[in-house]
Amino acid sequence: MSAVTESVRVASPGNAFGRSVRDSLVVAKRNLIRMVRIPEVVIFGLIQPIMFVVLFSYVFGGSLDIGGSTSPQVYREFLMAGIFAQTVTFATAGAGAGIAEDMHKGLIDRFRSLPMARGAVLTGRTLADMVQTALTLLVLAVVALLVGWRTHTSFGEVLGAFGLLLLTGYAFTWIGAVIGLSVRTPEAATSGGLVWLFPVTFVSNAFVDSSNMTPWLRHIADWNPFSATVQACRELFGNPGVSTSDAWPMQHPVWASVIYSVLIIAIFRTLAVRKYRSAAA
Repeated sequence: MSAVTESVRVASPGNAFGRSVRDSLVVAKRNLIRMVRIPEVVIFGLIQPIMFVVLFSYVFGGSLDIGGSTSPQVYREFLMAGIFAQTVTFATAGAGAGIAEDMHKGLIDRFRSLPMARGAVLTGRTLADMVQTALTLLVLAVVALLVGWRTHTSFGEVLGAFGLLLLTGYAFTWIGAVIGLSVRTPEAATSGGLVWLFPVTFVSNAFVDSSNMTPWLRHIADWNPFSATVQACRELFGNPGVSTSDAWPMQHPVWASVIYSVLIIAIFRTLAVRKYRSAAA
């Protein structure tokens, strides 16, 4: 009787969910420990966004018209939401490379021998990447304050903006997971992760006002999920860059950013778990 009871207990949905959460946290801890032991990964991940902040602030500041103003200070405040969003999405390439490396080293074969939830390996990895992204955003925000970026809204709205950034970054990480599971080497995962990120981030409202683009390109930029997050952050930070577009994502950027992120997670997490299961079969 006790054996039957134990079997039912293990098979129950509640216990299955709890076990999956526990396994995911264990894998996340393993990846966070690895980041601490290899700090170069975090340090080099910080260099690129800091360079973007400095270069865009001082090279383009004062040369672009933002809302009728060419003030360098106005452009810096306009720019930072785009830099923040670019930073969280570019973490996708690193996530994909990390998963591809684990595949290449046979780590999946080791996990197969353990009584753990299959999806926990990927979920744990993406959670660890989100923690690293949060650390990067913190450092980047300090650098942005040093070059003159300021917010003009409440503390809660600023936290909401950073929450949206982390949600977007987490969603895009699942795209990286699919790429990492679809290629043979970490190098291919890095290249594959960057190829599509550049058009997504630059055909947007991140660095220039989309109203200055040609009509067909502006339409793409206004419906770009990346643009929705950038616009939502500008509104929550109280920074310049009010959109004049009639596109729904630009009129309701916060809701659009949340909806886009949830859809991306739902679609690409499903694809990633399926690929992982087929690879581990």
